[in-house]
Amino acid sequence: MDRKSLRNLAWPLAALGLWLMVRALSQVVPPPREVSYDAFEQALAQGRIAKVHVLDTRLIGELKLPDDGHPALSTVRVEPELAARLDRFRVPYERVVEGTWIRDLLSWIMPTAMFFGIWYFVMRRGAGGSGLGGLMGAGRSGAKVHVESDTGVTFADVAGIDEAKAELEEVVQFLQQPRQFGRLGARVPRGVLLVGPPGTGKTMLAKAVAGQAHVPFFSISGSEFVEMFVGVGAARVRDLFAQARQAAPSIIFIDELDALGRARGLGSGLGGGNDEKEQTLNQLLTEMDGFDTSAGVVMLAATNRPEILDPALLRAGRFDRQVLVDLPDRVGRLAILQVHARKIRVDPALPLEDVASLTAGFSGADLANLANEAALVATRRQGEDVTRDDFVAAIERIVAGLEKRSRVLTTKERDRVAWHEMGHALVAIAQRGTEQVRKVSIVPHGMGALGYTLQSPLEDRHLMSRSELEARLSVLLAGRAAECLVFGETSTGAADDLAKATDIATDMVARQGMDEALGHVAYETGGPSPSFVPGHGWQDRHAVSEDTRRRIDEAVRALVNQAFERATRLLREHRTSLDRCARALLDRETLDVDAIVALAPELRPQGLAQAA
Repeated sequence: MDRKSLRNLAWPLAALGLWLMVRALSQVVPPPREVSYDAFEQALAQGRIAKVHVLDTRLIGELKLPDDGHPALSTVRVEPELAARLDRFRVPYERVVEGTWIRDLLSWIMPTAMFFGIWYFVMRRGAGGSGLGGLMGAGRSGAKVHVESDTGVTFADVAGIDEAKAELEEVVQFLQQPRQFGRLGARVPRGVLLVGPPGTGKTMLAKAVAGQAHVPFFSISGSEFVEMFVGVGAARVRDLFAQARQAAPSIIFIDELDALGRARGLGSGLGGGNDEKEQTLNQLLTEMDGFDTSAGVVMLAATNRPEILDPALLRAGRFDRQVLVDLPDRVGRLAILQVHARKIRVDPALPLEDVASLTAGFSGADLANLANEAALVATRRQGEDVTRDDFVAAIERIVAGLEKRSRVLTTKERDRVAWHEMGHALVAIAQRGTEQVRKVSIVPHGMGALGYTLQSPLEDRHLMSRSELEARLSVLLAGRAAECLVFGETSTGAADDLAKATDIATDMVARQGMDEALGHVAYETGGPSPSFVPGHGWQDRHAVSEDTRRRIDEAVRALVNQAFERATRLLREHRTSLDRCARALLDRETLDVDAIVALAPELRPQGLAQAA
């Protein structure tokens, strides 16, 4: 018999022994005999009682000689005055003690129940709804186990990221045929880290690996490891890996790894929260060190902020392979659109290639949302199927926001917005190297946009020259230039344009070395790895003198001013076309590029010429 069975048998035997001992003691000393008060007094008068014990509510008299085996008599206490008064009537009487055990029990149970009820409510609120059961199981992993039927995703459902799929096909082969995969001594990577911008399909790709290999899929978010109780995160890491080993072959997937694997020392160091995260990270590093790849367990993780991960996570032997899941190119966007187009009723004559060309910079999640929005637009207009115009309207809604026709502008505001937006459009058309103008509108959209100029690139761009960046600066500042030219003063409508132009000019001078006076020097560099979340990249500034910082500011200011003067010059040369197009925009509220070219035939639309 094993040790666990012996422990289970010991408790019943101990309880039985205790009961037998109590029973034996109760048989050795017989209990007192219960009698009425008058019978107790009669025994006293007869001299049968040798000694009386006075208790709070009872009288116990020890008998000189046992009575039917009882060594003593017991009765309830009666006050002397009451006893003397009752004796005059010569009737038997006795005091009855009321049973108060229910009241006494409730007096203990109710406060205790209220205490535990308040404690239970506080634990639920503090521990994210886990309650008492969550506290007792605090060390257990909260991983959601998905088997192949639950994921329902295979590589056939993932499009537009063929390179990333090819990297993970080796993982699938190992899970399906581990012996065949390692016949030459090769081993599968211990960990595969998926990095890329949000919405590019990292989580779906991990589910596709599990669905393709038909293995259990342990999915958990990095933030679920850290709770309010110290030591819970490390215990959950151990429990998660133990579950995965028992279910091998299997896949462990940690989403948002940056919530768990932030570089140690980056936190404030105040309080215990940071220490708890470091303990959890140390436990994860320990588990991955002892990770036996031959056990059939593969570690996958995803993050869009690789620059803040602890270097110990990224070294060889832990996350051996990093797979970039980037924004799809034009071919990838077309493949993704074809996948989502199967879920909606699309016009057979619709060329999805045109839609793919209009969606540069869209992620896979954005394209899925685009297909759904286009179907909703077609539904609202009572259409039979989804057409190109529905997709264009959906793109405008995603890029510019929802139309706010209820936002009524004054006549002066509409005039200023019309010339402002038309300034953007004409300068973009008149220059080479700019994005193609698609549509101009003065209908308010989104949170605060009073109008917009919709542009899209003709092709995916990965490099930009200085002249192209200067042209982009001119387009951004053309709206303010048109206001100065027509109305003689500026307004607050160009605040966003100024911010974008300043960022581009600063990047040109401080990071790209595009100022001749400052030379080919980068005064600001990015972090050790790219950041895919805007505004979250590290900015390591080199130690520069005050004079150099002043010259950088002057160079940025010069670039912005030159772009403003260039835009003003172009609009002054085409002032007639500017006024004509702006008045037409006031009448129609929306103009596409064909209507603008018809109103300004002397302008040569560079984007259309290049496309031809």
